[in-house]
Amino acid sequence: MKLVNIDYIPGREFEALDIVKGNVVQTKNIGRDFMALMKTLVGGEIESYSEMLNEARAIAVKRMVDEAEALGADAVINVRYASASVMSGAAEVIAYGTAVRFTDGKED
Repeated sequence: MKLVNIDYIPGREFEALDIVKGNVVQTKNIGRDFMALMKTLVGGEIESYSEMLNEARAIAVKRMVDEAEALGADAVINVRYASASVMSGAAEVIAYGTAVRFTDGKED
């Protein structure tokens, strides 16, 4: 599945199918919270949170792609990510875009 964050695919013609999205709500655990608190005292990247958000983005993208495949899509264009805190200690990550089917007869 081709994923791009622009609203076209150079050299390809397609029909738009629908908006597709995938999301996940990820929570922190006590071990990560404690280590994050310690890291705020000395500064620097909180690697466990970076890993957690990378995992959450991967899950959200997989769910978006699954939704696009169910529509018979060949690609998702205009892919975007967003995140929000939904409650103390939990964040939502969402990936969304427009599922498209190629109409030009070219093979990938």
